[in-house]
Amino acid sequence: MSTVLEIIDSGTRYLEKRGVADARRNMQWLVAHQLQCTRMELYQQFDRPLNETELQPLRDSLKQRGEGVPLQHLLGHVLFHKREFKTDARALIPRPETEELAEWLLSLELPATQDLLDMGCGSGVLGLTLAAERRSWQVILADVSPAALALAKENAVQLAITNLQWRASDLFAAIDGMFDGIVANLPYVPESERASLSREVLHDPALALFSGVDGLDLIRRFIPEAFAHLRPGGWLAMEIGHDQASQVTEILQHSGFSPIEVKTDLSGVPRFPFARRPA
Repeated sequence: MSTVLEIIDSGTRYLEKRGVADARRNMQWLVAHQLQCTRMELYQQFDRPLNETELQPLRDSLKQRGEGVPLQHLLGHVLFHKREFKTDARALIPRPETEELAEWLLSLELPATQDLLDMGCGSGVLGLTLAAERRSWQVILADVSPAALALAKENAVQLAITNLQWRASDLFAAIDGMFDGIVANLPYVPESERASLSREVLHDPALALFSGVDGLDLIRRFIPEAFAHLRPGGWLAMEIGHDQASQVTEILQHSGFSPIEVKTDLSGVPRFPFARRPA
């Protein structure tokens, strides 16, 4: 029987030949998931032999990873702001930039009570994180995809977050009322980039990725509607593409928002527009 270390070494070589980036870390995660331990705990089990019952599902996962199935889908979860969220093909895999947006919003001095809307919530990581950290806020999570909403609801139950409401809605079509804040991580990838995306990214729903020729079709619809659903002094925070800041700022200005700022992500990319409806 092969040991844990031997399986990690051979699996790493397999993934490298199939063009998987960071192959060894991927293999460590797959083995740890199969053994129901952490990656760090693997180091204490390098000499442990694996039996056929353990190896067969590991082979299946390894084959899928080599074919481009995202690691997060194989593990079934992702860590986002100290919480474990279920993730699968029903919604976009949470990105580190979205976690940066959540952490930045939580650092702001916002009122203790807020009516908040998470538009295009996907798996719910952004809206659920804000609701979990600010239990006095009331948060509505909305998405056009029933499958994504179902995943978000499963995450809410798993994390015991209850200060929530849900809406199946194409942008604001089924949204009533006014809000103190709106957050949105809407599709912003241009259709022209489809062919250049990685195998892993293409496992995300196309509905959650693409938005017209320049990636801004949905955002052009969304921003004026968001303005109309914000109370005076209310705020809007978004995540956008790496080269869209100037265009989105112009849309925000034409829609009546002021002031407007665009925060950079940890790589220095202008990623997060933040704007207010004048009081």
